[in-house]
Amino acid sequence: MALIDLFNISKSYDSKNLLKNLDFHLHEGERTAIIGKNGCGKSTLMNIVNGSLEADDGRRIVSANTHIEMLAQIPRFAQGFSVRDAIENELVELQAAQRRYRQLTDALAENFDDAQRLAEHDEVSKYLDHHNAWSLDNKIEQVLVNFRLKPYEDKPVNQLSGGEQRRVALAGLILKKPDVLILDEPTNHLDVQMVEFLENMLLSANFTILFVSHDRYFIDNIATNLVEIENLKLHPYKGGYSDFLAAKERYLQTLEKQQHNLERELHSELQWLNRGVKARVKRNIGRVKRVHELKEKVKDAPSALRRMRTELMREKTHLETTGKSNSRKIYFDIYNVHYSIDGRKLINKFRTKILAKQRIAVVGHNGSGKSTLLNLLTGELQPDSGTIKRAEFDIGYFDQQRKELDDNKDLISTFCPNGGDRVEVQGKNMHVYGYLKTFNFPEDDLSKKIGMLSGGERSRVALALLFTKKVDCLIMDEPTNDLDIQTINILEEKLNAFEGVVIIVSHDRYFVDKVAQKLLIFNPDGSGNIEESYQKYSDYLDIQHALREIDVTEKIIAKEGKTTRQNTLAKPRKKLSYNDQRTLELLPHDLEKLESRIHTLNQQIGNHASDADKINELIAELTPLQAELEAKETQYLELLEMVEGFAQQI
Repeated sequence: MALIDLFNISKSYDSKNLLKNLDFHLHEGERTAIIGKNGCGKSTLMNIVNGSLEADDGRRIVSANTHIEMLAQIPRFAQGFSVRDAIENELVELQAAQRRYRQLTDALAENFDDAQRLAEHDEVSKYLDHHNAWSLDNKIEQVLVNFRLKPYEDKPVNQLSGGEQRRVALAGLILKKPDVLILDEPTNHLDVQMVEFLENMLLSANFTILFVSHDRYFIDNIATNLVEIENLKLHPYKGGYSDFLAAKERYLQTLEKQQHNLERELHSELQWLNRGVKARVKRNIGRVKRVHELKEKVKDAPSALRRMRTELMREKTHLETTGKSNSRKIYFDIYNVHYSIDGRKLINKFRTKILAKQRIAVVGHNGSGKSTLLNLLTGELQPDSGTIKRAEFDIGYFDQQRKELDDNKDLISTFCPNGGDRVEVQGKNMHVYGYLKTFNFPEDDLSKKIGMLSGGERSRVALALLFTKKVDCLIMDEPTNDLDIQTINILEEKLNAFEGVVIIVSHDRYFVDKVAQKLLIFNPDGSGNIEESYQKYSDYLDIQHALREIDVTEKIIAKEGKTTRQNTLAKPRKKLSYNDQRTLELLPHDLEKLESRIHTLNQQIGNHASDADKINELIAELTPLQAELEAKETQYLELLEMVEGFAQQI
């Protein structure tokens, strides 16, 4: 049964069409994801479905008694509200229904024959049943615990972080138990553990859901179907994001086959035309016209198909590009760093070295200290104790607030502050539109003020500015927030082509899997300890989930304790063994050979972008080499640290 129907909907802003003659149907039990480029109309469609925005043309029909609730991309709260106040404020209608039910029950106890009150009592009872609202106080307590908000229940909600505020807004909406839940970027600012909780809760609660998300794993885990907004139209697909990619691949193959047939037909017709005499041509004006039509079709199609194929390959193929330099330069040497805020330990005895060309993701719960670590690396903050030694290099920093943007400037003056229409991109002079169109900006947007752009468009401007700079290290705090999937694909491509160090904080598991080679993981116990791992992030999360399921914590602790005792009893060495010394001498050569081969394989992958079999063959060789490189890098660093340790004993 359709809960919400849109028929022949159109919507435009400032004479720009966003949606045109569009039909959309949301059926009971469906969980529908909306995807499309920034500015294509995703939020507009959601607001029309919600009823908070009027379409210019068309009809919206909502099934009787359908209760709709929407989570905005930026939740708003009344000034001075505590967390508990904000949640309870979402429940005023349900609480009023409870009070009315009690009043009617008391009145009927005195006069049970009042037919009007009996009917109202029955109606209010059904309303409370429908919203599962009989024990709201207990449910509020439960949701405070489930959304990890209990420690902050009396704290002003406007003092919370973005992720914590989003959890407050979600908690209030879930308690209202609407028939239709509309979510605009629900995973923004949430840590991975909270995203997993949200996924499980949405699946078990059997909501009908319409949502926009750039988190492709979230779409895959949640969506029963998906709609793509493209060229003012909706294109529906069954299943999640992986199913969408498979369908797009089939569609593209069909188009490519049609293009091949058109080219063959044109070739045949041109041969006929070249053989024919003038009289034959005059008698076959229609056929000559057909040749000209075929020429136009064949001429226009290849560039469009190439764009589609490139976009699809960006998403389907993870090309690990490394630089040509074989230098093992240490960019950051971090030793025994501590950092606390208001007595709360965020970072505890953290030691690591960050080497040239490494791609690192910093992950952990909201508030665990991820952004703090980035600020320590940039020098914005100083550690309470310990040292961070930085080599001489330039850093490009991408923050969550996009502070470098001036709302009063248009795009041209933002990128060309000295006038003209040329922009310096990493030392190369380019036309500003030629550069910005690589970030999906149409030419019409060049005169737009930054303040008039959507959140996703502002993020694209900030990214485009960042990549104009010639830097050696990119440090990025939640770079995928507000971006559409196409722009995230472009970002992934640029980061994988970047030859310097990349350090990111991101809650986007798919993005982290595609970009990061190494993880810095904040321990969820609040100790401030940071674990290093070379696993894929999704593999790490799967393992953590399995460990929780089978409860092997005690065995791990026992094993670690035994190892510690053995290490304590071991007699300290004063120098490397012969084998270790020999390994230390040979490793730089091994690393150089591995990097050279990996670089060659990556180039070959790029040269065979349309040959899936060849790509699979190359990736099969590439994957174990990358694992071997990571292992040898770790071994090399461990041996260097041992040498440093022996030197300190002397």
